[in-house]
Amino acid sequence: MAELGFLRDFVIIFGVAIGITFLFYHLRIAPIVGYLIAGVLLGPSVLGAAKDVASIEVLAEVGIILLLFLIGVEFSLNELLRMNRKIFLVGFLQVLLTTAFVSLIGIGFGASVSQGVFVGLLVAMSSTVIVMKVLSDRGEIDSPQGRLTTAILIFQDLSVVVIVLLMPVLGGKSDFSALEIVLNVFMVFAFMVLVIVTSRSLVPFILYRVVQTHNRELFLLSIVLICFGTAYLTSLVGLSLALGAFLAGLIISESEYGHQAFSEILPLKDIFSILFFVSIGMLLDVGSVLRNPWIVLIGVAGILVIKFAVGTVVPVVIGYPLRIGVLVGVALAQIGEFSFVLSKEGLNYGLISGYDYQVFLASAIITMVFTPFMIKGSGKISEAIERLPLPHNIKLGRFNEEKAERTNLTNHVVVVGFGLNGKNVSKVLSKSQIPFIVLELNPETVRGEKKRGIPIMYGDATKESVLLHVNIRTARTVAIAISDASATRRIVELARRMNPSVYIIARTRYTSEINPLYSLGANDVIPEEFETSIEIISRVLHHYFIPVNEIEKHIGDIRKDGYDMLRNLQQKYDIFPDLKLHLPDIEIETFRIMDGSRIAGKTLADVGFRRKYGVTVLAVMRGKETVTNPSGDTAILAKDIVILMGKRESIAGVSALLF
Repeated sequence: MAELGFLRDFVIIFGVAIGITFLFYHLRIAPIVGYLIAGVLLGPSVLGAAKDVASIEVLAEVGIILLLFLIGVEFSLNELLRMNRKIFLVGFLQVLLTTAFVSLIGIGFGASVSQGVFVGLLVAMSSTVIVMKVLSDRGEIDSPQGRLTTAILIFQDLSVVVIVLLMPVLGGKSDFSALEIVLNVFMVFAFMVLVIVTSRSLVPFILYRVVQTHNRELFLLSIVLICFGTAYLTSLVGLSLALGAFLAGLIISESEYGHQAFSEILPLKDIFSILFFVSIGMLLDVGSVLRNPWIVLIGVAGILVIKFAVGTVVPVVIGYPLRIGVLVGVALAQIGEFSFVLSKEGLNYGLISGYDYQVFLASAIITMVFTPFMIKGSGKISEAIERLPLPHNIKLGRFNEEKAERTNLTNHVVVVGFGLNGKNVSKVLSKSQIPFIVLELNPETVRGEKKRGIPIMYGDATKESVLLHVNIRTARTVAIAISDASATRRIVELARRMNPSVYIIARTRYTSEINPLYSLGANDVIPEEFETSIEIISRVLHHYFIPVNEIEKHIGDIRKDGYDMLRNLQQKYDIFPDLKLHLPDIEIETFRIMDGSRIAGKTLADVGFRRKYGVTVLAVMRGKETVTNPSGDTAILAKDIVILMGKRESIAGVSALLF
């Protein structure tokens, strides 16, 4: 019957997990929070629905091993060695300062040094799962605050391995013996060398032989064996299972089969991770928490304030504007999932008392629940803090606009952001000899691109003084190519107010952002998800040799039916609305006459567009001048843009003359 009881617990846990995941999906809250709450409800202190807690905890340990194994798979040794030092600096400062502040507070309340440091390390960790999901949903992964937050989370995840290694030292097992510490470090170093040697030779050879069998089950079994075998070996030499799992992941990451291993193990990790977080929730004694609710509330407030303050200060210290610092601070203000792993180990080593453990669990769960809502309101929080009477340099960042010469450009393009979109826009503008200036919030990018001759400067485009510095009042166009939705809205509103005649093109990730941006003053809004679908349709139709004019008609219909607000794009296809109906074979194309073209310098009569090739020249565009319905003696010069109308095959025949 014991087996049936265990099975009953499984059915209850996964049944509740399905319901929680479904509910939290609609509430836009990370499921991990739901698993913790489910554990609390199913645990002995509330419903007591799950009976075999010990067996569940054993399987939860498997979840920890798989969790750290996948972290190792995601972090290649070569990539870690090539990582920018600023990533480590930002992460190191956040962990160090948070640990230091919390340690001092703990010691002040009577904790030992080792206990204070341990609790500080617990608080320093943030939730990679929750934060990355929220940032991804908001389309802010590639924003300045997204990149900085990700860097800190990466460092925290790596720190877990080091903390697990130092647990015996903090727990007094080694009595802080210098010899023990040196031996531990030496053993880890030796094991790391073994990992590197193995990853370069033995493991790729074994996996290659396994892959040759084309047997998926054999591959999965081999990966699982490497994971648990390495973890077991590390435990034999006195190191933790978690460290062994991480090193096993590094071994796999150095082979060419890392991505496949990740995809194979991921479902197993998800299942066992659910058990882990549910088991953590089961450990919470709701009764002890309810007897002292103020302690939990003070703990939650302390965690949020300290982590927000440190997370805000660190980016500002390295040169980012206050707004970016605030957004990073809000994103990192919760407790992370790995803190639960560490807290359980700390309980075994006596680094945290049973009562303090209960307070920590309750506080951590509450901060996780708050996280999605705090990030959603982070824009308003940053605006409120920026209204405080703080020094100018703090608000604008150490690399503010006062360190650059003010541009004297007129009739130019202001490009906001130098990611992939910003680079492509800048490249075309440069080749087209259109004056432009780029605003970017990554100081290293600014420094590097300036050396390459790109007209770029450091600055936050959400600030009026920065836009004045790039002469927004005389600009002709503003191209906003960033992935920060809230910042995009602020830039559109500010640019429209400062220059009512400027043409504003804004990039957004989702179509739901279109209406708000138009209402703020944008002229064109390019939603990525919509334009991606248009590009897919276009390429599919091209693959089937559908005429260009038919493709444009289809695209025009889609734009009209789906997004009437994209009226400027639609107008391009509505110039001749009935043309396809009456002249199904007719196309209209534009061509630029290149230097060296055979027809450069000749008249239309000399070329004989209509007589020889069966096409009609509708207009010739030369700079700002447009000659409509040109006569036969109109000369064609290099750089002219010629608009032709004719059958598809006729236009194809004449196009060779134009280049």
